[in-house]
Amino acid sequence: MPATEEEDAWVWNHIKAEAKRDAEAEPALASYLYSTILSHSSLDRSLSFHLGNKLCSSTLLSTLLYDLFLNAFSSDSNLRSAAIADLRAARERDPACVSYSHCLLNYKGFLSCQAHRVAHKLWTEARRPLALALSSRIADVFAVDIHPAAKIGKGILFDHATGVVVGETAVIGNNVSILHHVTLGGTGKVGGDRHPKIGDGVLIGAGATILGNVKIGEGAKIGAGSVVLIDVPPRTTAVGNPARLVGGKERPSKHEDVPGESMDHTSFISEWSDYII
Repeated sequence: MPATEEEDAWVWNHIKAEAKRDAEAEPALASYLYSTILSHSSLDRSLSFHLGNKLCSSTLLSTLLYDLFLNAFSSDSNLRSAAIADLRAARERDPACVSYSHCLLNYKGFLSCQAHRVAHKLWTEARRPLALALSSRIADVFAVDIHPAAKIGKGILFDHATGVVVGETAVIGNNVSILHHVTLGGTGKVGGDRHPKIGDGVLIGAGATILGNVKIGEGAKIGAGSVVLIDVPPRTTAVGNPARLVGGKERPSKHEDVPGESMDHTSFISEWSDYII
């Protein structure tokens, strides 16, 4: 079978093995794990079932949502490969993620991202009322507010995820890690293309705010609590309010790692002469 199918099968088999182990160790979870994971024949079906139950309401039924999600995942290989890449991202980058099944069941950053991908697909198919309704439920349930038009790559980690806001014309590249209470917003002054463009491999720390149609270069790092209003060059670190480049604007310090994957938040401090306690 193709490599992507082999990877899908490998991850799904791991998820089932983990769920079986946990059901045996904790009988109180056995029924939940069976209905959510072990009774399903594929990750697509398990994820669709879980998202349907998470996002349903008295007027937006879980069965309707299950069919909606399953149709999207089963018909679009990009959605399936993105889900696998996101699972791997959480497992590899977050030391608190003890298993793939833990991420699938409990990580609202992962779940909100997969649900957003379906909302985005609906948006691109001109099914905008349904896309907006789904986006609203995602915000209600997961406290993650992503406009369905926003474009998001693969290998994404929304770590903790609470309070993340992503505007309509924002673009997030591949292998990006974003912590809680991050805003990718507009300035309130202009319409049209008005939200940030986040390059591959970027790390955005907790509470950071990036406003306007600015570009965060590949492999850049945005420190926690920073406010960014202008472009940030690739492989550099921006910190502060307003944010400035570590090493200075003319010759900013460059790093070799990919912070979106390494999750290194603090290495710049030893090189930052103005850092005082």
